[in-house]
Amino acid sequence: MTIDERLLRIIQKRLNYSDVEIKKFADDPRNEELLSLQKKLSEKIIVLEVVQSKGCNSNHNIGDKYYFDAFGNLLTGLCPKKICSYSLNSALMMVYTANEMLYAGIDPNTMRLKRSSCFDVGINCGGWGNIVLELSVRDKNSIIKDPY
Repeated sequence: MTIDERLLRIIQKRLNYSDVEIKKFADDPRNEELLSLQKKLSEKIIVLEVVQSKGCNSNHNIGDKYYFDAFGNLLTGLCPKKICSYSLNSALMMVYTANEMLYAGIDPNTMRLKRSSCFDVGINCGGWGNIVLELSVRDKNSIIKDPY
């Protein structure tokens, strides 16, 4: 399968690529493979749910969720009003891992170690508070009815 010329023009405009850059993009077989997965991936949502919280200055509570599309974009309209930036450090490693598993055709829900925490160590270790996040990947239509 070769990348459709119309799609290449859309990508070129969206990413502000020069003609040389879009040719380089089109010549990379990995990009063709990723584009072939686009529809399937667009139907997935990566969810990071707070499963433990103690002393969180951002006031994250158990059950709060961060939502990402399968391309790694934080879906801010679905997330809590405030998100602790310190929790994103390890959260983004899990999102990246889930992305790679989806790209490889592996269900990220089979990940063995799918929890991480913010880097604040909590009051007992000299910090303020701590939250633990757990990753899951769900079908978009089970979370939102209208496209984001």
